[in-house]
Amino acid sequence: MESSVNQAARRAAARQARDAFPPMGVYAIRDRASGHRLLGASRNVHAALNRARFEMRMGKYADRALQAAWSRAGADALSFEVLELVKEREDAEFDYAGELKALEQTCRELEGLKP
Repeated sequence: MESSVNQAARRAAARQARDAFPPMGVYAIRDRASGHRLLGASRNVHAALNRARFEMRMGKYADRALQAAWSRAGADALSFEVLELVKEREDAEFDYAGELKALEQTCRELEGLKP
């Protein structure tokens, strides 16, 4: 009896996680020493940052300056930040992709970066 309750609870938790609003947003990866930074946007910002960390551990990250900082001093050389998150809207027709793009542009302007 208890195992069927646990199974039902696990299924409910999995369903809730699957149906949850994804953390869309803008993130930054910064080299603490040089100040070099990369700004990006993703429909799942936490997954994007985890992917960046994984690629850096493998020595395969596309931004060579950030990869060099990681290779030289490890994870402590960089900061991984979520700058802004897109808020969930009631409107089913809301353009999240457009909102994400506009939010990234705003963050780029605030950071003084080129589009």
